[in-house]
Amino acid sequence: MAETKKLAATVRSGTGKGAARSVRREGRIPAVLYGGGEAPQPLSLDKKNVTHLIFSGHFLTTIFELDIDGKKERAIPRDYQLDVVKDTPIHVDFLRLKPGSRLRVNVPVHFINQEAAPGIKRGGALNIVYHTVEMWVPADNIPEAVTADLTGMDFNDSLHISAIPLPEGCRPTNPDKDFTVASLSPPAGGAAEEEAPTAAAPAAAPAKDEKKK
Repeated sequence: MAETKKLAATVRSGTGKGAARSVRREGRIPAVLYGGGEAPQPLSLDKKNVTHLIFSGHFLTTIFELDIDGKKERAIPRDYQLDVVKDTPIHVDFLRLKPGSRLRVNVPVHFINQEAAPGIKRGGALNIVYHTVEMWVPADNIPEAVTADLTGMDFNDSLHISAIPLPEGCRPTNPDKDFTVASLSPPAGGAAEEEAPTAAAPAAAPAKDEKKK
């Protein structure tokens, strides 16, 4: 389950590009909190803190408890924008999370036990079709990742979503009920030939008796 983190936020007045630029001049990042049947709430965030959270990874699958001037709101980031030149955050969108709500997220796939896959050990290539799988998940049970076990995979084998355990309440959005997540192909030019056993050396001819003097 995704970790819940705390994040301080401040209500900001005004909307539009001019108001957003004013927030950035103050060294903060404009944001908006929307959804949950309530009106969108413009916010501002600490730039240094948000930059660290974004570049630490898993930002879009992390649930935050926003402290908005003392009021607590559970939310998840749905999008963020980076400056095209400086590559720093310039805006964040948050979605309110209400009890019992579901949302659509991209969940990373972690592949394990490569050493237990005969095809990989013999030089085959793992072709990953989905590095992440889009799913409908409960707001209070967002998985950080799902685990794909490669044990036993050989040349031309495929790993389907049905072989990957999914957390309770999580369902892929893909209309194909058993889509391929990864496959294993033989190396270019065919599988490496197993080393042939070394031929036994011919038995040495018996030595001739030396001539008697």
